[in-house]
Order: sequence, then C-alpha cells, then structure tokens
Amino acid sequence: MPRTSSTRTPGSAVTLQQVATAAGVSLATASRVLHGSGGRRVAEALAERVTAAAAELRYVAHAPAQSLARSRSTVVGVLVHDIADPYFAAIAAGAMGVAREHDLMVLVANTFRDPALERDYLARLRAQRARAVLLAGSAFVGEPFAEEVAAFTDSGGRVAAIGAHGTGIDTVEPDQYGGGRLIAEHLVALGHREIGVITGPAGLATVAQRLAGFTSVVARPYVAPADFTREGGRAAAHELLRAHPRLTAIFALNDLMAAGALAALRELGRPVPEQVSVAGFDDLPVATDLTPGLTTVRLALSDIGAQAMRLLLDDEPGGRTVPAAAELVVRESTGRAAGVH
Repeated sequence: MPRTSSTRTPGSAVTLQQVATAAGVSLATASRVLHGSGGRRVAEALAERVTAAAAELRYVAHAPAQSLARSRSTVVGVLVHDIADPYFAAIAAGAMGVAREHDLMVLVANTFRDPALERDYLARLRAQRARAVLLAGSAFVGEPFAEEVAAFTDSGGRVAAIGAHGTGIDTVEPDQYGGGRLIAEHLVALGHREIGVITGPAGLATVAQRLAGFTSVVARPYVAPADFTREGGRAAAHELLRAHPRLTAIFALNDLMAAGALAALRELGRPVPEQVSVAGFDDLPVATDLTPGLTTVRLALSDIGAQAMRLLLDDEPGGRTVPAAAELVVRESTGRAAGVH
C-alpha cells in the first residue's frame, strides 16, 4: 500500500515529489510512470505503487512541467577532486563504462578539493538539466551538501556518492577505517613500534577515517601532513625522519605519497625494508612497479565507480549504502623491524 504523505498543505496542488514519497520510489521513477519520461520501462510492481499513490492523492499532471522534465539531458556529471590522481582516474573509468552501456555522456569536473566549487558545479549541472551526478571525491568534514543535493533531486535528477556525504543519497562506502587498521596490525605484527604516518589534506573525511583506523591499533604515531601527491609524500618523509630518526616504519595514506616516501629514503641512504618499512593505501597500478613493491591496501576502484553509477541509474529509491571491502596486499616494502627476530 502507498504511504500517504503528511506534508501536503490543504488546498495546495499535489506535487510529483509527494506522489513519489507516498509510493516509496524515486522522483525519476514516478515521472517515468506518470509522464512517460526517461525512455525506460518501470517494473510493474513499482508502476502500480505510483499510480495508486497518484490516485489516492488526486495528483493532476502539469503539462508545462512535464515538457520541461522530458527535456532532461543525457549527460551525467562525475565530480572528482583531482583527475590527475590515478585514484580518481580509476573510479571515473569504472563509472564511464556503465554510463556507456546506457548511452549516456559523462562530464568529469575537477573540484580541486574545494567544497564551494563542488557546490557550484552541482548547481550548474542542475541548471543544465544533467540526468544525474556522482560525487566521487571524499566528503568534506563539516561541509554538508544536503541543500544542494535536495535542489538537484527535486528537479528530477539523481545523486549518488562514493563515501558517506550525510545526505541520505545512494552511497558506495569503501572501508577506509578498516584499511587503516589492517596496515597498523600488519606493521605491529612485524615488531614496529616507532611508526610515522603521512596524512592527507585536512578536512577530508577519507583522511580522518584512514587515520582513525590506524590509530585504533597504534595509538600515538608520529604524524606529518601532506597533500596526497608524490612530492608531498617525499617532503613529509624527510620531515618525519629529521624529527624522529629512530622510525622503523612509515605509513602514507595513499600510494602516491608512499612513492614519495620511498624516494626520500633512497636519498637518505636508508634501505627499505631493512631499516625502514613503507606502506601505502589504494593499490594503484604503480604500487607493483615501485622498487621494492609497495605493501598497501587494495580498494577495487574501477568496480567502486561502476557500482556507484549503477546505483545512480536504476529505478530504486535513494538512501542505499553498498560497502566496498579493503584488502591488505603485502609486498616487499615491509619487513620485520630492525632488531626484531
């Protein structure tokens, strides 16, 4: 049975969003059933729920609004923090593969980790009547996007995210916390106690989650901030080793910074892993090409992008969360701490 909406104002016209809410479906699904928009067939059970809700609420379609809704484009936006980062390139590739199956064009926009710019792009895509938007970058701590997301979905679009954005939208949730914990347990099992961590940009939820997982095992590591780049990781490793020359392990919160840490250790003549072990996160393709091969946490980035795009394009109501597991991948860059047998 449809769920009767309690938000209707007496005497006011019933909106399509109220019908969708009462039927427990997305706005896009209600529009396909009642307006024939979108060009995709809706499952019979869903269609019956929508028509029953429309009858109960006495919904009357508004012809000009229907015309506008049908004009929604075949463009899907993918908002990333830095397309030059292989992490985002892999996610975008997975998302694009699914979009291609639906004959949709993907527009990738670089937000440079600027929450104001991300909001602006979301508003612009809404103005351009993009069909859907994937928020592929980490959420920003203390920067909710609920208002912007609501404006986009109220206009008939769909929004999904990789990592929780606190908005009740469809989400693929990589296990960032669990991955950080896996690295910490691995290093501790190898006898490491003097450990440095190279963190990422402040204010990103991904950074906070990976670090929290690590510190759930290693309570007080030495920490140096960086910017998720190779050069940033190199500089941070030099900083850590100057301040704490007895370090036996370094954990970088992504593989690019770990590559920079390996470069710094070569410059200092500190062999890896004989004197200092190094671990990263993400398992980018470069992790196997480094010397020594990089111990890291694997996230199936292309699959994550594909799954997020599938959530974005199906007809189910939003608010779902699909977990994405983290896997420890041990290579030659980590070994037993010096003096531990």
